[in-house]
Amino acid sequence: MQEFSKRKQGGKSHSKDTNVVIVGNMNVGKTSLFSHMCGGKTMSVNIPGNTVSITAGTIKGTERIAFDTPGVVSMFSTNEDERAGRDILLSQTDDYNVQGVILVADAKNMRRSISIAIQHIEYGLPMLLDVNMIDEGTSRGIKIDYTKLSEILGVDVFTTIARDGIGVSKVVSGIKGMRIAKSLIEYPAWIEKYLLIAAKLLKSTDISPRAVGILLLVGDKRIEDYVESKFGPGMLEQLKNLADEYRMEDPLSCTILLASLYNKKAEQIANTIQKVEPPSKNPFLVKFGDWCTQLTTGIPIAMAALCFIYLFVGSFGATFLVDTINQTLFEGFLIPWAEILVRPIPSVFIRDMIMDPDFGILPTGIFLALGLVLPVLFCFYIAFGILEDSGYLPRISILLDKVFQKMGLNGKGVIPLVMGFSCVTMAILTTRMLDTKKEKNIATFLLLLGMPCAPLLAVMFIILGKMPATAAITVFGIIFLQIFVAGFLANIILPGKREPFLMEISPMRWPKIDQIFKSAVLKTYFFMKEAIPVFVLASFCVFLLDRMGGLAVLERVLEPVVSGFMGLPEKSVQVFIKTIIRRESGAVEIGHLSTIYTNVQLVVNLLVMTFLSPCMNATIVLFKERGMKAGGIIMGIVMVYAVIVGSIVNFTCRVFGITFT
Repeated sequence: MQEFSKRKQGGKSHSKDTNVVIVGNMNVGKTSLFSHMCGGKTMSVNIPGNTVSITAGTIKGTERIAFDTPGVVSMFSTNEDERAGRDILLSQTDDYNVQGVILVADAKNMRRSISIAIQHIEYGLPMLLDVNMIDEGTSRGIKIDYTKLSEILGVDVFTTIARDGIGVSKVVSGIKGMRIAKSLIEYPAWIEKYLLIAAKLLKSTDISPRAVGILLLVGDKRIEDYVESKFGPGMLEQLKNLADEYRMEDPLSCTILLASLYNKKAEQIANTIQKVEPPSKNPFLVKFGDWCTQLTTGIPIAMAALCFIYLFVGSFGATFLVDTINQTLFEGFLIPWAEILVRPIPSVFIRDMIMDPDFGILPTGIFLALGLVLPVLFCFYIAFGILEDSGYLPRISILLDKVFQKMGLNGKGVIPLVMGFSCVTMAILTTRMLDTKKEKNIATFLLLLGMPCAPLLAVMFIILGKMPATAAITVFGIIFLQIFVAGFLANIILPGKREPFLMEISPMRWPKIDQIFKSAVLKTYFFMKEAIPVFVLASFCVFLLDRMGGLAVLERVLEPVVSGFMGLPEKSVQVFIKTIIRRESGAVEIGHLSTIYTNVQLVVNLLVMTFLSPCMNATIVLFKERGMKAGGIIMGIVMVYAVIVGSIVNFTCRVFGITFT
């Protein structure tokens, strides 16, 4: 982000590319989009006249700066967080060179998002619309005509599942072609007259005169300060007096009148561009939905759902698919051919770097990732998609609300914790849906403390599937038990309160398998596209560390903890190193080295990997979302806790002669 500071010379931005502001309602996925667009290189930016800082980052592959703004309810809001996004648009354009708006919409609530879009059209800036969370919209039976929406607004419309990075590259490529949207609102005659006069008086303004006029009509103090500084107190007084005269023509508050106009137009457009599948009239589905929320029937249904996930992901995906793919494709074809291809290379170092069975880029960086992580991850996304598309997830939130209250959360907390089984990084971002700082800190702590992400879970299924059931019961029993115990203690220790549970409940429906399958393919593809370079990098780093003797040094230094307390082989050090780089890379490594472990050591190692540390991406997001102090405390507790739990499990198994054989 240093580039941003360098470009601002003498208060002016000299970026070759125009910069963009990401805006939208609360909880529509703006930060997820921003994170995938900009990566980890971000910084806080203070907006003149506002004490709230917003996050800025350089869009990958460009010189553009993107600004991530807090969620807004309307452009007239007096809430300081909401004003931050408006103030950057009202700042002198020389300061930030903002020449475009990316408006993020929620596919589940298009009327609300379109209302915000209509309001931002008045700024007169080029815009594009990103309809996010299309998978969740589809699961609620919502079908959107994006072509018609684009025609109505006069801007390009893109679709994303931002938390998984799907569609983000298309949004970035669409920035160059952003267009100024059509003006869609017919204001009352007195407002149009005032806006016309304001436009004539404010010809030299670098902000849309219509936006200035509208904000003057609602008495916005920030825009009044802008007019006074730009045109002098006389001009401000003239426009304020004129606004007072025109406002007398309508008994309604100007803010209420404008909000009503925007909302009515948004509702009209939403009704035109979307169709919502009516709730199921199937009496069984209606009754089943009720059963899911009742304690006596909901618990058995939840257990059945867990069994379904275990059988489909663990038995079918992690055993049948993984074994079939590895034996036929990798061991039977790719690995032998790769060995033949690298054999003529004269350098032993390069040959080993590529094909070393322990650290080689192909065997451990690519082949194991594709043969082990990919099939199980794909099965997980299908299973998760069925639960989501059927409408079951919000019902389990209701079912577990009372349990989560004991942990300082409400039923909403189920969603980020369940998402943690997919990706801890994105799950941390979804804690934004929680209402209080206490709830967000507790949910983040629980995610980092013991939530195995999908790739790690995949390897767990593979390893534990070859062991007695008691091993799986021990691992998952400890994971789930410590989540509830840690949450209970965090609720007592942390100050603050939780909010009452309010959540939209979609109707139960039969899952649409074809849509779930397509979504799973996309999510798996985008995940692997991002992850494989990290697998390769992690394998290469550990290979170099091993050749330079670094692994041997680390093994000796950490031996008292790794071998003495936790009873693990020395090679566990390389597993933990890869885990810290990226969890799925460590997961692949433990799968690769599993033959050198005893069953007890595998159980201990899997638990330590789960509790040890999030991957680098999750660590960056942790500090960004919770701050350096809270993030540092959480990380410190989690890493010490991982060693303690591993040591206790190892000691207990030794004392009682438990071998899991």
